[in-house]
Amino acid sequence: VDVNALVDEAAGLAYHGMRAQRPGVDVALMRDLDASVGSVEAVPQDLSRVVLNLVNNALYAVAARGARPSGGSDGLATGKGFPPSVRVSTHGAQGTVEIRVWDNGGGVPEAVRSKIFEPFFTTKPAGEGTGLGLSLSHDIVAAHGGTLGVESADGETTFTLTLPAANPHEATL
Repeated sequence: VDVNALVDEAAGLAYHGMRAQRPGVDVALMRDLDASVGSVEAVPQDLSRVVLNLVNNALYAVAARGARPSGGSDGLATGKGFPPSVRVSTHGAQGTVEIRVWDNGGGVPEAVRSKIFEPFFTTKPAGEGTGLGLSLSHDIVAAHGGTLGVESADGETTFTLTLPAANPHEATL
């Protein structure tokens, strides 16, 4: 699977889906795709599902932060003073391919990060999430010999998906 083509398509689908569901929400979706990243051995539909889910979650987080009233207790800018941003990037690193999805949607508390990949765990309101997206994504990535991790600090979150490169010499620093 051509990683950049798949990531670009999945990110575009997520973005246009968000725009259709939330007219008037303006999110900057940035792509930073490393031309030398190459490909991975993967079921394209499965990997696309993972990237689509990660980008959907990031878009949801920034839209939710932008909709919050100003003056929240966490000190993060909201409303018109907040520039909602999501960045999707690919990088090759010593025989692996990394796909990263970053957002400035407010961050994920440590207590939530420790449960985030558990089935049926969700922070979304009733009717807006099943709690299966990240759990299934984690399982799909593991089945492809990779890892899925999350880091969050200062109102920003990054999910990092790492997979073995199909041609390790293509995925170099």
